[in-house]
Amino acid sequence: MRPQAILPDALSAVGETPLIQLNRIPQSEGIKCNVMVKCEYFNAGGSVKDRIARRMLLQAEQDGTLIPGKSVVVEPTSGNTGIGLALACAIRGYRCIIVLPEKMSAEKVNTLRALGAEVIRTPTEAAHDDPRSNIMVARRLANSMPDAVILDQYNNINNPTAHWATAEEIIEAIKAGPAPPSSASLLHGMGILKLSDDKEPTDSARPLTPDSNRGADEVNGSTQTYSDKVDVFVAGVGTGGTISGIASRLKRPDHNPDCYVLGVDPIGSDLALPATLNAIPEGCDGSYKVEGIGYDFDPNTLNKKVIDEWFKTEDEQSFVYARRLIKEEGLLAGGSSGAAVSAAINWLKPRGAGYEKFGSKAGLNAVVVLPDSIRNYITKPWLVSDAKPERREAEIDFDNFQ
Repeated sequence: MRPQAILPDALSAVGETPLIQLNRIPQSEGIKCNVMVKCEYFNAGGSVKDRIARRMLLQAEQDGTLIPGKSVVVEPTSGNTGIGLALACAIRGYRCIIVLPEKMSAEKVNTLRALGAEVIRTPTEAAHDDPRSNIMVARRLANSMPDAVILDQYNNINNPTAHWATAEEIIEAIKAGPAPPSSASLLHGMGILKLSDDKEPTDSARPLTPDSNRGADEVNGSTQTYSDKVDVFVAGVGTGGTISGIASRLKRPDHNPDCYVLGVDPIGSDLALPATLNAIPEGCDGSYKVEGIGYDFDPNTLNKKVIDEWFKTEDEQSFVYARRLIKEEGLLAGGSSGAAVSAAINWLKPRGAGYEKFGSKAGLNAVVVLPDSIRNYITKPWLVSDAKPERREAEIDFDNFQ
């Protein structure tokens, strides 16, 4: 983790996100390999896209494309890149205009507006080359404004190259191995605490609950083993920058050329290979609610050569796994995170395509990217569709409450 120090601005709080082991979900599905998640919602703006926003903007300043006090940043996005850019523009002093489809959440729009960005919405059903699409509207805006600059996440090489650093963080964490159990972390430094003037400091603390000092590595009652490399890498695919950048670094000779990369693409998107995977199932209209992954064209930032296999996901299972991450692992992940974990678990578990080679092998490491958190989806019905109902005090029978 980043050493504790005073950071000069919020852009300096992008990167160095935690790699966290999943415990209850893989165990319940019969998976024997280690499954870990790279929690990108710990970035300053709340998503994996903060990394590319910072790099694209700072590089554009360095090469003179962006001129402080003059240039206007215009960007088509599904929301998270826009939030990352709006955050960077707020810090660096640029006017920012974000163009995004109607289906994107109200939370994303409100975050953009709070950051000072101007938001323009476009029809969700518009194809990428439709004049009404977010991409084409952004281009039309840029053409009409002499000082406008589209940093263009779909074609900007700084999109995938920003994720070499993400891969380096993963490699460093894998080589470092597991952190101490949560009990050791919880009690670290508590011996110096003094609750009142008449009490002496103690070297231990009474756990808040019976489970509160059980480490994550103690869930299945055994000591887990770890290889010193990433054996499987799983990520959702939108612009392709995340999976292309991370996978290309993981597959280098100095780490693991045999790292197996699974690309996750929602049903209704056309990115997966072979193209037959993209056929729309009977009874499906081809639309999907999960945000931030899937497209009807191949962005230039997507390098399909580094992807060994594709997995198609559907909304219901994506949202089921997002809720499972929250309720079973305590990870406040969003819908596209659920899609990636759904793909990983179903691929790695018994009878899944990756079980024999990877999922059945204790000690191998599978890493999944979690792009963002529930912040962007608080009002979405899927988030609490199976949650316990809230109740009012007047409804409670205190004598018979169970």
